[in-house]
Amino acid sequence: MGCGTSLNKYIAETRAEAFPGQDFVALGDASTPKRMSRLASREFETTAKEAAREASTSGGANNSTADIPVQKLVLERVCSSARDEWHADAVDDLGKQLRLSIVVFGASGDLAKKKTYPALYELFKKGFLPRRVQIVGYARSKMSSQELRDRLRNYLEKDCECAEQFLNCCSYMPGEYDTSEGYERLGASLQSWEATMCMGAGAGGSSGGAPLPSGPRLGRLFYLALPPSVYPQVCEHIKMHCSVLYRSGGSGGSGSFGRATAAEVSGRGRLPPATEGSFVRLILEKPFGHDLQSSELLTQQIGGYWPEEQLYRIDHYLGKELVQNLLMLRFANPIFGAFFNRHYISNIQITFKEPFGTEGRGGYFDQYGIIRDVIQNHLIQVLALLTMEAPVSLHPDDIRDEKVKVLRCIAPAELADCVLGQYVADKGQPGYLDDPTVPPGSRTPTFAAVRLLVRNERWDGVPIVIKAGKALNERLAAVRIQLRTPAASIFGSLEHMRNELVIRFQPGEAIYAKMVVKKPGLEMNYEMSELDLSYPERYKGVVIPDAYERLILDCIRGDQQHFVRRDELRAAWAIFTPLLHAVDAGAVQIHPYPYGSRGPAAVDPFITESGYARTEYTWQQHHTTAPHTNNNNNSNNCQGAGGAAGNGKQPPAGKL
Repeated sequence: MGCGTSLNKYIAETRAEAFPGQDFVALGDASTPKRMSRLASREFETTAKEAAREASTSGGANNSTADIPVQKLVLERVCSSARDEWHADAVDDLGKQLRLSIVVFGASGDLAKKKTYPALYELFKKGFLPRRVQIVGYARSKMSSQELRDRLRNYLEKDCECAEQFLNCCSYMPGEYDTSEGYERLGASLQSWEATMCMGAGAGGSSGGAPLPSGPRLGRLFYLALPPSVYPQVCEHIKMHCSVLYRSGGSGGSGSFGRATAAEVSGRGRLPPATEGSFVRLILEKPFGHDLQSSELLTQQIGGYWPEEQLYRIDHYLGKELVQNLLMLRFANPIFGAFFNRHYISNIQITFKEPFGTEGRGGYFDQYGIIRDVIQNHLIQVLALLTMEAPVSLHPDDIRDEKVKVLRCIAPAELADCVLGQYVADKGQPGYLDDPTVPPGSRTPTFAAVRLLVRNERWDGVPIVIKAGKALNERLAAVRIQLRTPAASIFGSLEHMRNELVIRFQPGEAIYAKMVVKKPGLEMNYEMSELDLSYPERYKGVVIPDAYERLILDCIRGDQQHFVRRDELRAAWAIFTPLLHAVDAGAVQIHPYPYGSRGPAAVDPFITESGYARTEYTWQQHHTTAPHTNNNNNSNNCQGAGGAAGNGKQPPAGKL
């Protein structure tokens, strides 16, 4: 079979045989079944054309026997989804094969020195970074590599040889974000280092200086610890000057340097890798826009230079141990998965509490407020994982497909479905407006409770209340799933003894179920107790990795599961943008609440209207591990949105 017009006919015939009865639509110069995924369709086209070329060169256009291996090859490769054979890179393989350059933009800023570099150090110390790695800091600040190391040393382990080894891998390059000169120097430096690695020289390399026969895998990871306002120009300059990997000459011993061509920059083209498995990836920090419109504009600008598979929008909540456990908890345990629906669940509370205010960072916070800062990103991701359907597989896009589906089922939040607040001075602590960096008279909310409804068959009618606030009475992040009371209970009313499944992300990770049991003794009395999985108790001595460690390692391995995709971002912003515009216009009442309290008084009736019933429950102090005891020996912490006092009576009115 030849490669001319007969190829299109062959593809159509093969597809008809592979997918009988399916409707087809035009795609390019061939046809595609409507139900095939975009990736599988692209795979089909590529495979069919490659197979046809192979057959043409081996058997000629008139050799009919060449059709048999072509057909077999196409069917074997393409009948299953292209996602089925995906797997993330193994850490051991990366350690041996990969030569990795990590570039931290904004290296002189707080985020880089407090989060990014410490996370990289932990990965380095634990052996999760490749043996051949360099970490280049880039920022506008004028300083040397040694000055950067001196700054970072304060945020790493003291008097540790491993810390010094890590710092020796770190260098610094000053440069502007809006001009080409700094990027040109950076790109040349990266290629020079890669050329050295390809010759087998450098850390851990062979000593002969001979080129590696097949060419090593090269990787560049650009971490943008920068304000999103500079993302478009930085992404353009990275694509133009820093995106072309050194291309090894293989056994011939020569390699090539270069920069991206105009076609590669403007056409969102994928740059040819130095060796199969090489990559260039970008990690982008939140916030991703200010509302739906600004987010879409930012995404469009960045997408003009980088395809989605190279972009990793980081949300550190997706790296938390218990957030990542939601998928396992729901879909690996029928004991829990069976009641995750409207027939059993009365309401869901997702709570985030911080015991401190803005503390001099009010100028930054005032631009966003609590909804943009916490709810629209961190907590909506928790909601999506909690309510999504089971994915087809663990492929990152299969998981994110289900998250997008459930987010699209959520109607935009209305004014009647929220309570907003702003903390005021109390007990010697300043109020929000007392922060000198906050504009006078600001109406930016520091507390929000928003009620959402998922309009699908599984969750229709189940209120989901997302609550977040600053300057509250404790540090807490948790999910509380409250079940309905038994119908026609033979034990009388159990309205205030409802079953609950609680998943606490911080502090002291724990999963526990509140249930009604018989009190020990001769009488048929009952009380509430718990089935408890507290991580400090169950996993003694196990150090839970920081969220940034997990996510940076995922990016190196090419696993986008815990990063936010473009359509996911759009769906999340669509839920909150109308409410945010109303808040910005001053159309929503802001309730004051005292610093260190549980939030505005108006939140109590709001939560009650959402179906929440306070439970008669006292946490039993039978644990001995200090972190676990401290985290749970706190009546407010146990009660969440309203637990029970130790005497079994209704607790005082609570807020969050």
